[in-house]
Amino acid sequence: MINVIWALMASIGIIYAMINGTMDAVNEAIFKGANDAITLVIALTSVLVFWLGMMRIAEEAGILKGLSKVFKPIVTRIFPDIPPNHPAMGYILANFSANLFGLGNAATPMGIKAMEEMKKLNNGSNHASNSMITFLVINTSSITLVPTQIIAIRMQYGSQSPTEIVGTTLIATVVTTLAALIIDGLLRKRREFHSL
Repeated sequence: MINVIWALMASIGIIYAMINGTMDAVNEAIFKGANDAITLVIALTSVLVFWLGMMRIAEEAGILKGLSKVFKPIVTRIFPDIPPNHPAMGYILANFSANLFGLGNAATPMGIKAMEEMKKLNNGSNHASNSMITFLVINTSSITLVPTQIIAIRMQYGSQSPTEIVGTTLIATVVTTLAALIIDGLLRKRREFHSL
């Protein structure tokens, strides 16, 4: 559906430009936008490659395992329906670690795997379990220590201090994650009450 909406918007814009005689401006904007997009993608790629490399070093040094051990007691309380040594728990911890470093692209495959494993625990039901809903809520709000993509965008556009947002991003993501967990907990109790 979204593809249809984008196609309609582009078509309407081109037709409007033809009627108004501003097709030259549209062509110029298309090529300038494409050039800016390529430049931005290259800048983002370099920062993502750097942080993925740092994450790989952290993994080899055992830092990610250490983070997993630190977070495991918290995560087992948040997801009481999942056995502590179930594969879903490992994927959830890996997803949280990637999101912590602002690596949403690296976190996505782990999140998909976590959902697949939780679906197995849910007996293949087409309805999301409480754990699946909680994971989605936390993954959406996710605490971010280093917002790599935003820093890359700020660097690309010439920010004097591209990393100055780290503190505010950390505060904002902690607050949103805590709020998300509180609301999810309240709604979980409501869902459990209605399922009785």
